[in-house]
Amino acid sequence: MKKIKVLENEYEIIIDNQLSFNLADVEKIITEYFEPYDYILGDYSYGKLRLKGFYDNMNKMVNSINNFNDVDNYIKCFCAYNCKYFILKKIKNDKLS
Repeated sequence: MKKIKVLENEYEIIIDNQLSFNLADVEKIITEYFEPYDYILGDYSYGKLRLKGFYDNMNKMVNSINNFNDVDNYIKCFCAYNCKYFILKKIKNDKLS
């Protein structure tokens, strides 16, 4: 899997549906708001990139609207039909300080 760096965080591209991932597009709209999330879904609806953050099921911040276990349902219900999308997984830095 391809790895990228955005906002000082490293991510792995775990899904790149229809080869949709474009780093320049992500860098234009991503903000610090997404830093705590374990996953970021990017979908192109009507020609514009939208981002949505999700937490791993074991994360204490997880709830019903941002649980990564429900990402397929989110894509089905809230993304344009057959849209291009990608999913980034944050690479955790387990080094001790």
